[in-house]
Amino acid sequence: MADRAKPPAGPSATLIAHIDPKSPAAEAYRTLRTSIQFAGLDHKCRSIVVTSSSPGEGKSTTVANFGVVMAQTGSRVCLIDSDLRRPTLHRIFGLGNSRGLTTALLDGLPFAEIAQPTNVANLSVLTSGPLPPNPAELVGSNRMREALEAVAAAFDMILLDSPPVVSVSDAVVLATFADGVVMVVQTGKVPHEVIRRATSQILAVKGRILGVVMNGVNLKRDGYYYDYYRYYNSYYSPDSKKR
Repeated sequence: MADRAKPPAGPSATLIAHIDPKSPAAEAYRTLRTSIQFAGLDHKCRSIVVTSSSPGEGKSTTVANFGVVMAQTGSRVCLIDSDLRRPTLHRIFGLGNSRGLTTALLDGLPFAEIAQPTNVANLSVLTSGPLPPNPAELVGSNRMREALEAVAAAFDMILLDSPPVVSVSDAVVLATFADGVVMVVQTGKVPHEVIRRATSQILAVKGRILGVVMNGVNLKRDGYYYDYYRYYNSYYSPDSKKR
């Protein structure tokens, strides 16, 4: 595997909430954190799937930085890379990936035992592990559901980086296991119909959509999006780097 041939390179520059916590981008992730906390007043959100309707909209960058700002409050946070087709979190955090989610599921090991600590206090990452031939079957298995329930005893918040909804069924299945779903949408990239189809698929299995992260918005050019955020409870992330 590539991880054995080359040592981890350290955290990626996309981890803006850790590298530059006073930046506008980091503040946007803290706004997302606050919005999620308010969304959980009546229904506690301890496990959240972060996905998108199509590839390249910034979901992995979003889940990584969201995890950082959650951990900065003192919460014990575990990020799980459940994108078993194009995993990214191990590269963002500069971690090895010889063992991970697939290892835990196939060997029956607790997620907390395989999750790796990061340079961010209180934040651990369960990388994808070796890629399997049957990703959908693994993430949709009873063992996955039971392991997610068990790992909640070791962490205050579980964030799952999931494949795009329209491409494969993984995110839809995970939505039935988690307390909520956050959709990442890159402004101007995906037709509205595709986004509507993605949200409909999640709602069809009674998944709870907590909100939408509008990624790549230029506030100077598209200032009206600020009003959209204020009045319609969507979430804005100006991070322009997609994962």
